[in-house]
Amino acid sequence: MEITQHLFGSINGKEVIEYTLKNNKGMEVSFLNYGGIVTSIMVPDKNGVLENVVLNYASLEEYESDGYYFGALVGRVAGRIKGASFELNGETYSLEENDNRNNLHGGNKGFNRVIWDTEVLDKEDEVAVKLSYFSPDGEEGFPGNLQIEVTYTVTNQNEFKISYSGNSEETTIVNMTNHSYFNLSGNAKRDILNHTLQLKSDKVLELDQELLPTGKWITVENTPFDFQQGAKIVTGTQSNHQQTILAGNGYDHPFLLNAQKDKEIILKDEESGRILTIETEAEGVVIYSGNQIEERGEVSGVPSRKYLGICLETQGLPDAIHHPEFRSWVVDKEHPYKTETVYRFETIEEV
Repeated sequence: MEITQHLFGSINGKEVIEYTLKNNKGMEVSFLNYGGIVTSIMVPDKNGVLENVVLNYASLEEYESDGYYFGALVGRVAGRIKGASFELNGETYSLEENDNRNNLHGGNKGFNRVIWDTEVLDKEDEVAVKLSYFSPDGEEGFPGNLQIEVTYTVTNQNEFKISYSGNSEETTIVNMTNHSYFNLSGNAKRDILNHTLQLKSDKVLELDQELLPTGKWITVENTPFDFQQGAKIVTGTQSNHQQTILAGNGYDHPFLLNAQKDKEIILKDEESGRILTIETEAEGVVIYSGNQIEERGEVSGVPSRKYLGICLETQGLPDAIHHPEFRSWVVDKEHPYKTETVYRFETIEEV
């Protein structure tokens, strides 16, 4: 197992480093200290061919102007906050309106736009790097000084672990995720429409016209949101269901997970034979099928287009600060932020 690093570029005189974590089986995970952006996950197909299974850009400049959050750590708060404001302990906090009149993914300078401190960790049977960032009180409108640590770990079981922790002396809100777009065909040879998704979830949140949760749950049975036994992504992109049309002919929806750390999310590509199993401590997962990716430029060395990747964003439920019935995002010194998601890669022959 080994960790390598090289200079990827610089921003305002600060070096942007790409780290690569490699296990004894050849699996590699590469990421930047800028935005914690995962640039590559190299895993074998059923014939042993190593290929990248996440969407990426070729240059730092593309990541700096990226509006799709490819591979990024998202925070302080993932998803949309209605009206770009919220109340906490009797105070009203105003945020950047960067998604119409709402706040999206932490604002214009969210965690995806900062250079993180890094520390290589010496672990037995694992390779890991800890990313740290201090977000001061008032940054992007959020209250409280917040110290965030995110550890990226690769194991010899072809697992990629993301462990999040956050501490604040003051009361604030935190709900992070990683925004990688997966494509198990390898090097984006095909789109993800024929990928099969299986979810331990029987409820999905209804969205309004601004893609914010209404608070109403939809039971997935007999809808294009039923992935309990496995279904292809194309099911939703071709559906005439009002909710999939609303999201741009596909998915951009929060699912409530019925299980945690128990193979609750499985993505499979029959042609390559790759299987991704995700286990998480998070309450839900936002499934986004790349409906808004435009036909402009290149992604992963191929023409950019819709449905080229799928995001499986494990997180707390979106806009929970406005829905007291959802699990709270509130963090303080007595209740630190802590969660972990594990991505395990296998092939059909191994299962």
